[in-house]
Amino acid sequence: MAEGDNKSANVLAQETAQLEEQLQGWGEVILAGDQVLRWKKPWFPGALMAATTLVFMMIYYLDPSVLTGLSCTVMLLCLFDYLVPTLAPRIFGSNKWSSEQQQRFHEICGNLVKTQRRILGWWKRLFSLKEEKPKMYFASVISSLVAVAWMGQQVHNLFLTYLIVSFLLLLPGLNQHGVISKYAGMAKREINKLLKQKEKKNE
Repeated sequence: MAEGDNKSANVLAQETAQLEEQLQGWGEVILAGDQVLRWKKPWFPGALMAATTLVFMMIYYLDPSVLTGLSCTVMLLCLFDYLVPTLAPRIFGSNKWSSEQQQRFHEICGNLVKTQRRILGWWKRLFSLKEEKPKMYFASVISSLVAVAWMGQQVHNLFLTYLIVSFLLLLPGLNQHGVISKYAGMAKREINKLLKQKEKKNE
């Protein structure tokens, strides 16, 4: 068991180091984005929501086709990939990082690797369920897709995308400031109360 844990830790460290090397040119931008997403300053959440709202209002106003939107998105990604490593050191100043910045960059890369592993793990479990319990797999997948299709029919797709993107952007800050754990704890306590009340009635 210990050998397996050590091997897994070594692989994780190796993958993290590789990702750090790949993202080195984006380091300053990633650290700046991390501060915004974790609400290091009180006005960051408002600025984040204002920028997100502005982008989606532009998309709504321009109303591009799917092909045009996809092409423009890929074009912007290519431009950022080319320009950011060159311009970031000039914008953010010296290439020398403090030990705190280096540690935070290492943590971010480690979290990205862990997230990637979790997604792959869920994907593998889904295919395992397909092989072991095909009826449950198809029932789960079809019911989930029907629910998503119904939701997409009830709510405008752009507005629904806006809500999802906004929630994902606010999630790190909510988590950092304990908002999620606070309300999750409250919900857990209420559920426990209801269960206890049900048990008393059954007695």
